[in-house]
Amino acid sequence: MEINKRTILWIVFAVSLVVLWNNWMVSNGKQSMFSPTPPAKVAQAPANTNAGGTAGVPGAPAQAGAPAVPGQPAAPAPVRAERITITTDVVKAEVDTQGGVIRRLELLQYPDHFDKTKNQVLFDVAGNNTYLGQTGLIGATPAGVLPNHNTVFTARPGVRTVDANGQVQLVLEAEQGGVKLTKTFTFKRGDYVIDVRHDVTNLTAAPVQPALYLQLQHDGNKPPGDSWFTPSFTGPTLWTPEEKYQKLTFEKIEKNSAEHPNKSNGGWVAISQHFFVSAFIPADNTAREIYTKKLATNMYAIGTTQSLGTVAPGATVSNTARLYSGPQEEKKLETITPGLELVKDYGMFAIIAKPLFWIMDHIHQLLGNWGWTIIAFTILIKLAFFPLSAAGYRSMAKMRVVTPKMQAIRERYKADPVKMQQATMELYKSEKINPLGGCLPILIQMPVFLALYYVLQASVEMRGAPWVGWITDLTQPDPFFILPVLYAISMFITAKLNPQPADPMQAKMMLFMPLAFSVMFVFFPSGLVLYWVVNNLVSIAQQWVITKKLAPATMK
Repeated sequence: MEINKRTILWIVFAVSLVVLWNNWMVSNGKQSMFSPTPPAKVAQAPANTNAGGTAGVPGAPAQAGAPAVPGQPAAPAPVRAERITITTDVVKAEVDTQGGVIRRLELLQYPDHFDKTKNQVLFDVAGNNTYLGQTGLIGATPAGVLPNHNTVFTARPGVRTVDANGQVQLVLEAEQGGVKLTKTFTFKRGDYVIDVRHDVTNLTAAPVQPALYLQLQHDGNKPPGDSWFTPSFTGPTLWTPEEKYQKLTFEKIEKNSAEHPNKSNGGWVAISQHFFVSAFIPADNTAREIYTKKLATNMYAIGTTQSLGTVAPGATVSNTARLYSGPQEEKKLETITPGLELVKDYGMFAIIAKPLFWIMDHIHQLLGNWGWTIIAFTILIKLAFFPLSAAGYRSMAKMRVVTPKMQAIRERYKADPVKMQQATMELYKSEKINPLGGCLPILIQMPVFLALYYVLQASVEMRGAPWVGWITDLTQPDPFFILPVLYAISMFITAKLNPQPADPMQAKMMLFMPLAFSVMFVFFPSGLVLYWVVNNLVSIAQQWVITKKLAPATMK
């Protein structure tokens, strides 16, 4: 009896091994040991060709294939992805039906910063650089996950250039998980705003509760051309009615330390860079969640999710949003949505820089050339500060007159610094000289000058704008170094007009400074150097007039 039990156990064990082996063969696509019929194939989810993969779908579960039902007709061949080009007068967009993603966006009116034969490109996937705007649904049904930016869409036929009404539409459709998602992109003539509409239709027999995500994906690489002399910001930005404008960094997202509001009923999310921005703008007064996340190594995202509520069987729900992808033109951004103009980064001097640009913009409307606008604006600023500058120049003129007396004091008391200081202060008092009189006007004007620096650095309106002759782009360095040389000459003349320091080493430093600054200005945008050259020339004229005419009269 004991032998029979052991025999039965061995037989069960052997049969189990055979069954397990047979199941392993079938699961790996091999023919069954018990049937000559090939195994039913598993329907696979479409391959992911978009950067970011499923990891880029907020909260999306992994896609799993469902076995084919025996006796049913074979599934239709998978839809092949294609790329569709939409062209207006300002943009050329390449839309990939794999995910319904604008894979490439070319700005037709803005040449590339480094290669003028090409146009500026925003959305793109090239080498180690990725920049995409993605949308899709979050959620699943028993039939699978809902359409997202990895799903293959089908494009409805139609024209691909603007029509007589000044617009062109691209309609994409996809069914997945028992839900149909229709994306409609509307491009308009002369407009960088793309209307994005999502229509969600429930094809199942049960209610579904999908959520819509709008996501901007970007790598964490530094922008080309970024340097210590001309730094620029590239990274996620957002605006909400509650906490207003915020700048984030890829480094903080990497460390999971990026602090920002998580919920709001308004606002936008964006990726900002020097001169340009791409922003998803959901409809006003709609609840949304805001997120930032690391998608993969050196790959990050900022986006929003919006609940679409409960969609009954056979019902359709719609959502509208806008995608702005274009230049940071302040006047245009102000008309699109609140706070979007703040992506034009004036730094800490925004409260001064904004009205300065307003004045420059009005001058440009009269002159039509940004180079001459910089010159006229610089002269205007110098005239506005002339009373303050005159006081400083008078003080320096008096200092120039008493310089021999100060040198005599230094020689007399060179062994006793305390007495030298006392004698110098008595001389200042008797001659009614304020030793800080020449520095104070410069310190007061410095915030204005720094704000103007940010205006010239941040204004896309001047990008690619010529002045005269060799200056073909005021945001690029002077190709022949003429302006830096003129700056050095003007600084040398200014140093000669100022009273010479009593300390010989300090005097040599004052003569060396023009050379040092001119070398530094070789790397600065020519518009900034033009400002400093004109500023110095006007200062020389003002100082000469005051020193030769006004100062002697004041010292009688």
